[in-house]
Amino acid sequence: MIMASIYEKLGKQIEVLRRRQGLTQEQLAVKAKIDLTTVSNIESGNRNPSLKTIYTLSRALRTPLKEMFDF
Repeated sequence: MIMASIYEKLGKQIEVLRRRQGLTQEQLAVKAKIDLTTVSNIESGNRNPSLKTIYTLSRALRTPLKEMFDF
């Protein structure tokens, strides 16, 4: 399914950006003020994050929103 692959790609990109900064999923969750399970599910492609959540993660990662979709 096309949508599933988009969620997986977005999740992988978030994971890459997080790891580049040396952050754990827990640290990112705290910075973004979202649940650790949410971060895990987004990175694994099992969750469809809202635009607000994607924006919140981009702010926590200090990454431009457009870079979140650079896949």
